[in-house]
Amino acid sequence: MTRFIALLLTALLAGCTTVPAPVTSGGVPIDTGRSARGQDSRVLFLVLHYTVADFPISMKVLTEHEVSAHYLLSDEKPPRIFRLVDESRRAWHSGASAWKGHRMLNASSIGIEIVHPGFKPGPNGERVYQPFSEAQMQALIPLMQDIVQRHRIRPDRILGHGEVSPAYKEDPGPTFPWRRLAELGITPPWPEATRVAAQRERFEALLPDIAWFQRTLAQHGYAVEPTGQMDEQTQRVLMNFQMRYRPERHDGAPDAETAALLHVLTNPVKLP
Repeated sequence: MTRFIALLLTALLAGCTTVPAPVTSGGVPIDTGRSARGQDSRVLFLVLHYTVADFPISMKVLTEHEVSAHYLLSDEKPPRIFRLVDESRRAWHSGASAWKGHRMLNASSIGIEIVHPGFKPGPNGERVYQPFSEAQMQALIPLMQDIVQRHRIRPDRILGHGEVSPAYKEDPGPTFPWRRLAELGITPPWPEATRVAAQRERFEALLPDIAWFQRTLAQHGYAVEPTGQMDEQTQRVLMNFQMRYRPERHDGAPDAETAALLHVLTNPVKLP
């Protein structure tokens, strides 16, 4: 009995022992024993870029200059993924950017830079956009899936730099395989071909005016000023939209197929 009482007292005393509170790097004691229910990740967006430079220059610029990204995907064989900025910190990758009312997306996004030349000049001076290697995509897709799962990023918030900064950017360009990501369920479903064809026939009979394009592009997510004029900002936004959804022709012209794609994307079929 005496031994039992001694063990009981030891257990009670151990339960009353005060565990030292964690302290910050500045020596401030912090109690981390409770956690608020009302919280989520600061990361709302995932923004994809290409570097338009080779690997050594890309690494130098992203680590030594006033621009950065959370991740850099090399074009080596096999490609390597480098974390250059911790996900808890803000990388300087999107600059003056906006999507669906959110602005200056550096503070609410993770940026991935892909080592890629962008385009090369063609025989007549035109831009010939280069493909992304399968090895890079095999490395990129699991990285994206991991980031999206951990931060619960909505599919419609996975974007290209050209979509959030269309006035001066166009990456990752028309050769990036957005449709593949849609088929994997990473990004929203691809516009249904039969619906697009039906709407295209309608818009070929009567093309909407520029004000309609501006309103619908804004509804889709772009920051577009409603000028009612076919100005440079509208052309740049249309070009970036086409690069994602109709990459074979991305001249920024407001045509029937572009109108059909916009209509289908902004009027999804409601499930019963």
